Order: sequence, then C-alpha cells, then structure tokens
Amino acid sequence: MPAGTVEFGLHTFGDVTQDVDGRRLEHPQVLRNVVAEAVLADQAGVDVIGIGEHHRPDYAVSSPEVVLSAIAGQTEHLKLISAVTVLSSDDPVRVYQRFATLDAVSNGRAEVSLGRGSFIESFPLFGYELSDYEMLYEEKLDLFARLRTEKPVTWQGNTRAALQRQSVFPTTAHEFGLPAWVAVGGTPTSVVRAATYGLGLELAIIGGTPDRFKPFAQLYRREIEARGFEPRRVALHSHGFVAATDAEAAERYYPHWEAAMTKMAAERGWPAPTPTQFRQEITHGALHLGSPETVARKVALSVRTLDAGRFGMKYGNGHLPHEYMLDSIELYGSQVKPMVLDMLAGS
Repeated sequence: MPAGTVEFGLHTFGDVTQDVDGRRLEHPQVLRNVVAEAVLADQAGVDVIGIGEHHRPDYAVSSPEVVLSAIAGQTEHLKLISAVTVLSSDDPVRVYQRFATLDAVSNGRAEVSLGRGSFIESFPLFGYELSDYEMLYEEKLDLFARLRTEKPVTWQGNTRAALQRQSVFPTTAHEFGLPAWVAVGGTPTSVVRAATYGLGLELAIIGGTPDRFKPFAQLYRREIEARGFEPRRVALHSHGFVAATDAEAAERYYPHWEAAMTKMAAERGWPAPTPTQFRQEITHGALHLGSPETVARKVALSVRTLDAGRFGMKYGNGHLPHEYMLDSIELYGSQVKPMVLDMLAGS
C-alpha cells in the first residue's frame, strides 16, 4: 500500500481524568477538554478524530455525534468518526440521520463506526434485553446498510417497527453513501458480516500483537472480493501514548493504566495488572507507547502487518491528565505521523 494512503487517527472515550495535581475533573470539563484535544489534533496534522460512546460514570461521552459536531465547528481537516456507536441499543434510522446531519455541517467529514460496544450499560438504559444481543446487532446493521443507499427502504424485523418504502432525511453528498465501518474485536463471523454489506473493517486490537489479526484482514479482503465489491480499507484501533522519551512516556502513563486495568480486572474477573504485563504490552503487545521514534516504529509495523489504510490510537487511559494528552497529541501529529510515512515509503 502506498504510504500516502495511510490515515492517522486519534480516538478517545472521554475518560474522566485528573489534573496534574490529582484532582478529579467533572464531566462538563472533560467534554470541553475533548474538544480542545481534537482542535490541537487538527492543527498538528492528524487525519481523523474518533469519539466513543459509553454510559457509565468513568466516561464523559454518551453522545459522540454531539461532541463531534462541536469539534466540526472548530476544525477544518479532521474526519469525524464515532469510536464506536453502539448500534445494538440505538435506532438505525436515528443514527443515520444524526451522522448525515453531522456530515452536512462538517462539509462531508463524517463517518460512523458501528459496533456492539465493550460494556452493556446501554441495554437496560434503553430497554433492551441482553438475551437479544445477537439479534439486535444483526437486524440493526442490516437496516443501517439499507439506509446508506439513501433510497426508499422496505424492511421488517423483530427489533423495531417495519418500514414500507420509507425515505430518510437528510441525504448526503456521498456517491456511495455515508462512510461506515464495522468495528470487530476478533471473530470471523463479524469480519464476514462487515464484508457482506461492503462496509469498512476496523479491528480493535487492545491486547496481543497485530499479527494475530492478520487472518481476519485476509478473510475480509477475500470476502469483499467474493461479493463483487471494490477493495475496502482495513483500519486498526490500539492504545498508545507519546512523550519526549520512552522513560517519560512510561512514567506518565503507567499509574493511570494500572488504575484503569485494576478496575476492569475487578469488574470482569481478570488477574490484577502488573508492571511485567505493562512492559510486555509495550514490547510485544498492542500498546504503542514511548518516544516519537519508538511509537513510529511500532505503528509502522502494525500498519505493515495488516496492510492497514488507517491507524487509530486511543490516546487516553483512565485518569491520564489532559495536559499529558495534549503533549502526546502534538507529538503524534507533528513527529510520529511523518516518521511512519517515511518508514512505510522506504519499506
């Protein structure tokens, strides 16, 4: 893949953070900080900003498209994507309308990444049963894919009211519909589903090495070709953090990584995190952390391994302060991106 075709993104869930003195910030300030982070990303040459949806106290963003609209008004170049939209507990018609509206007000910069989400709080919140987990996602993705044609839709299922030659507005200026991706955690069925609808594939790699996901990228490309679609890009999403040196990056990031992982381990019955695990994730795993050169080398390796057209770095973790994230964003856009492009051009 030509190096110039690779896009560089930054993703955030609006993690509720602390300031550098350890004081916890409230949701309104976190949301304003997210917008400021995106504005800096735009100025630093980053290509894409991704905002994730959650419905729990440790994340401030429950409505990505609203935050993305605020970002759209203060940026010029960034593509604006959800990371992700939890389609299972939302209405596909409303999702399409909201992102089509965002696309219009941003001059065609909107995209949507559709997934199941990594938490389940949205199901009881919006009145859905977890026992319908598979059916909700399959039916709603099918309806969303039909809506992308921007033609009258006839559809019937079990999860919402049927549609009979129903048109949905606003329409977009995109020839082939609103850009959309399916976010996949690593199951062949989900990969095939993305290909079935001709949607982009976004691989969420939050642990282990990218080469574990290479068979999924290959499967996707085979299925896309078999269904007669033009080639589609593969994107990958991983955690990362950039500082002036490897030591400073680890020193800044580790306490917040440990706190977040400890909380998650308690909720899900995982083993408690350790410094050894942290080092392994940096050296051999999915954590792209260190100086600009260290991060660039690892990003280049990840992109090459999957022949990816987009790399999205989840730049915050736990209570990591806004000030540290700003430093990371600036280094990612101004130094990591050009280094990776040079490395890919030379490979």
